[in-house]
Amino acid sequence: MSTNIIQDVLWNVPLFKELTREEIGAITEIAKIKQYATNSYVFMQGESLERVHFIHKGKVKIYKTDINGKEQIVSILKSEDMFPHAGFFRKGNYPAHAEIIEPATLVEIPILAFEQLLLQYPSLSIKLFRVMGDIIVDLQKRLEEQVLHNTEEQIIMLLIRLSKTHGKQCTDKNMILTTRFTNQELANMIGSSRETVSRTINKLKREGLVKGTKQGYLLLDMDCLQHYDC
Repeated sequence: MSTNIIQDVLWNVPLFKELTREEIGAITEIAKIKQYATNSYVFMQGESLERVHFIHKGKVKIYKTDINGKEQIVSILKSEDMFPHAGFFRKGNYPAHAEIIEPATLVEIPILAFEQLLLQYPSLSIKLFRVMGDIIVDLQKRLEEQVLHNTEEQIIMLLIRLSKTHGKQCTDKNMILTTRFTNQELANMIGSSRETVSRTINKLKREGLVKGTKQGYLLLDMDCLQHYDC
């Protein structure tokens, strides 16, 4: 049963979508499946980097902490995502914490064993580089947002970015975020304060660009947000 689940997960991961049945079978042999409860940790920042993880179900928060304990959220990951993204290209320790925020089922692959597979299947290495290239482009965009835009603009661009990874279409122009984000979590994603995010979200609500549901989700008017003049 677990073998079938692992194969299903791997087929749906962008990195592995175009692999042959033989290649998927080889990866399945070195992979394990594991269950995690909410608020548990897959790994902690600074621990020895030994495995890369693929999400079958659930959500995972990746974040860093500085010497003062301040949290900087790197990403909120969901089904079909992999982490840590740099796992196949670095030695040493995990660069961040990985905390479960919804009960999760993960497929875990030992890095050393996977590196041996990359030698056997060079085409897999090319696909891996393509995925990493997309991640690098995303990180560059985030850096540009912080350098070139004020905080209000950064919050709006963050909401638009989250709509692409955690959004569900409701109407022709409205999307709902399927993950509940607190103002503190949103602030931690862009290095701002909870108060600043709260003021901006309330302003966007007054202007009708954002609405809150009874369940705590955010409903976004995508047309207005994408053409908003700060």
